[in-house]
Amino acid sequence: MKIQMKSIAALALGACLSTSAFAADIVDTAVGAGKFKTLAAALGAADLVDTLKGEGPFTVFAPTDEAFARLPAGTVETLLKPENKGTLSGILTYHVVSGKVMAAQVVNLKGAKTVNGQRVDIKVQDSTVMVDGATVVQTDIVCDNGVIHVIDAVILPADKTIPETAAAAGQFGTLLAAAKAAGLADVLGSEGPFTVFAPTDAAFAKLPKGTVASLLEPANKQKLGDILKYHVLAGRVYSEDAVAAKSAKTLQGSSITVGVTSEGAMVNQSKLVATDVDASNGVIHIIDAVLLPPAQGANARQVIENTVAQGASLFNSGQHAACANLYQETLNSLMTTQIDPSLQQHMTTVVQNASRLNCDTQRAWALRRGIDQMYTQLSVR
Repeated sequence: MKIQMKSIAALALGACLSTSAFAADIVDTAVGAGKFKTLAAALGAADLVDTLKGEGPFTVFAPTDEAFARLPAGTVETLLKPENKGTLSGILTYHVVSGKVMAAQVVNLKGAKTVNGQRVDIKVQDSTVMVDGATVVQTDIVCDNGVIHVIDAVILPADKTIPETAAAAGQFGTLLAAAKAAGLADVLGSEGPFTVFAPTDAAFAKLPKGTVASLLEPANKQKLGDILKYHVLAGRVYSEDAVAAKSAKTLQGSSITVGVTSEGAMVNQSKLVATDVDASNGVIHIIDAVLLPPAQGANARQVIENTVAQGASLFNSGQHAACANLYQETLNSLMTTQIDPSLQQHMTTVVQNASRLNCDTQRAWALRRGIDQMYTQLSVR
């Protein structure tokens, strides 16, 4: 949305609505102006009149009749139908911000959370302020319960769910496939709201070779679900709130840390590459690496002990290839838990180096040494 800021003072003084001439609430002020008839009718159809006549305060980015007229033919008539009351209410509340935000404050913002729950983006360029796709052509119309800024276009909230938004982006194919395999696609498409730290396809590709394929197997549905839930928060948490909180509990049960370092904004060891992508049922933050839940040390050590016992039996019976494959599968599996980055990097190197060995005996021993090193590290934590 844009707010035309050319000489804010002049606009305010020359407004068709004189801030000194009216001592009325937001609705009465808009009705009295004579150029917000469609907005007034929409507020009535959405049962929002009493709300905006309430104590507030509210900041309303008010589309003129001309702004509504720019919508595709028939749109307004459709929205005013009783069966579309929910959609209409969502659109109108997307034009409302809690509190009294004057133009001088608006120009210092990058975004503002609306009563709808989603955020409008604010961008200042020269003498023009963009707020989503509209231009504010008149500012600081002060009312008893807030302030009105007039805009030249109707702004629309996101209407796609988190999975739909991710699919449209074209870079979350692995994440969507994983959500489906884990039985979480319907959950992330439900009412929510949710906050998702979404790894790109490139982020999943950084995992050790074979890890994604293994996680997508039905036998690993629970493990995959835990990993994905570790990327999800309940509620709609925007980036500035996440950074301010420093940590947040995920749906998996464990917490993630959020902060700003010399490398930029980080979530655990993953970099935030884009933030605050609104969806109808939440918000998406894009990250460059998969988040892995904290390792349960005792459980991991037990897995290694069982693997070593089984591997030794296979090796001693001459099944060196089966032994090596077992060790590799175990290492790949354990690296889908959150271990120290340096240890994970070392284990990745161990697996990669072992895969280059043509001798199954040598491969088994190389992987066994890696497993022993991991066991030692987990034992001291």
